[in-house]
Amino acid sequence: MGCRTAAKWMLSLGWLLALPASASEDAVFQQVLERAKQLAASPYQAPEANLPEALQALNYDGYRQIRFNPERAYWRDESPFSLQLFHSGFLFQTPVTLNLVEAGEVTPLDFTTDDFRYDGEANALLEHDLSGSGHAGFRLHYPINNSDYADEFAVFLGASYFRLVGQHQAYGLSTRGLAINTASSQGEEFPAFREFWLVTPDNDTESVTLMALMDSPSLSGAYRFTLTPGEQTEAEVEAEIFARSDVEKVGIAPLTSMFTYGEASAQRPDDFRPQVHDSDGLLMHTGSGEWIWRPLSNPTAVRVSSFADDAPQGFGLMQRERDFDRYLDLEANYHRRPSQWVEPLEAWGQGRVELVEIPTPDETHDNIVAYWVSDDTLSAGESQHLHYRTYTLNEQPEEHTLGQVIRTRQGTAAVPGQTNSSSANQRQFVVDFAGGELDNLASEAELALDISVLNGEALLPQVKVLPDNGRRATFRLPPSSQPNDIRLRLMHDGEPVTETWNYVWYPDA
Repeated sequence: MGCRTAAKWMLSLGWLLALPASASEDAVFQQVLERAKQLAASPYQAPEANLPEALQALNYDGYRQIRFNPERAYWRDESPFSLQLFHSGFLFQTPVTLNLVEAGEVTPLDFTTDDFRYDGEANALLEHDLSGSGHAGFRLHYPINNSDYADEFAVFLGASYFRLVGQHQAYGLSTRGLAINTASSQGEEFPAFREFWLVTPDNDTESVTLMALMDSPSLSGAYRFTLTPGEQTEAEVEAEIFARSDVEKVGIAPLTSMFTYGEASAQRPDDFRPQVHDSDGLLMHTGSGEWIWRPLSNPTAVRVSSFADDAPQGFGLMQRERDFDRYLDLEANYHRRPSQWVEPLEAWGQGRVELVEIPTPDETHDNIVAYWVSDDTLSAGESQHLHYRTYTLNEQPEEHTLGQVIRTRQGTAAVPGQTNSSSANQRQFVVDFAGGELDNLASEAELALDISVLNGEALLPQVKVLPDNGRRATFRLPPSSQPNDIRLRLMHDGEPVTETWNYVWYPDA
């Protein structure tokens, strides 16, 4: 059943009948839930790719010449929120179905060329019959930086991807509704949002609600998003997913980002920019209360790291380096790329945070993925309820009050000037901490270095005081043909005063 056919099927069941305004949102979501459940009970049918030929052949330059007319933005006269649409074509060959929900009524949001401007060569598209082209996705606007301009703060475009930005931030990492079999032998499956229902916001509301129907060969799902834009733009996500077949690995609340090179990278391209990345580390808050920081890398081969946990309190991909001088990029504005945090609103139980790092030659490819995987498998006929929130931020989560890693550096341990230095085959690591609990300690306070190396040892571990009262942990690794998984943190009176730095050193990196 195609997306347009599915929409007509649901409308035939009474979708346009008036519902009590106070109950309309819940009633619509219940219908989406029922539809997802029915889809999962039937064989998968891929959506029909029936775009007009002129849109199928559209290239990058032509697609960029199609722009939504902001004067046609939906809701703009009745709410501080406004809605703009994306045209189908180019990479977006399968349109999504959009519906508006207002005062208990569901109304299809049909495609019209009147909503768009066709500049340059794209103007020739108007010579073709584009009726029924549908939309590729949509974006939401709200005045988050000043009251005179409605900023774009969320975009839903492609598969189950969506992006969020907060105040003074620029788009960076992406969020997904779900990740299926990422970095598995079966090959990754990309579920897609096929249809959306957008609830028309009131004039005095600070949040906007939308619902989505997901479908893929392995499962279907119903999602409800409550988006609240601001300094930290937040999405509360409630979903029910239904398995059509056994699923080896379900990645919950996946974050997708890019890391090409950074301060700890041993191999660097010939580039004037000192760093290039949308995120520089994975931060985790475990069920036991430990904060763990894992710097990201651009590996030579695909690497998957698992962090087993029970009822985690949160995880996120962070962009800690927020100084322009760390990037020197006036176009990409990497210093303005947001961090993003995920918090369960219902306990996730036992499972693992999984980090996937994929080799990339440049910044045009997203090569970092992080998500939660439950130990409970999802078999055909079963369902799983999800409830969490994810939000953008510039700093760290408020609950994180420990000293934080501000710098990771590594290089040869050879003694300068010595031709046959006995330490030349060793690797020197420097990890700098600052802020949080460290600010409350005098510079002469004695701190212990709690360090462990899986399948190895740390040589000459030391703690030193930095000029700004931060602390530096240093150590060396002896030569080895095996990867070294290292954990370290600083302790005072038997209690941690910093987060745990976790890093895997690959000899061939």
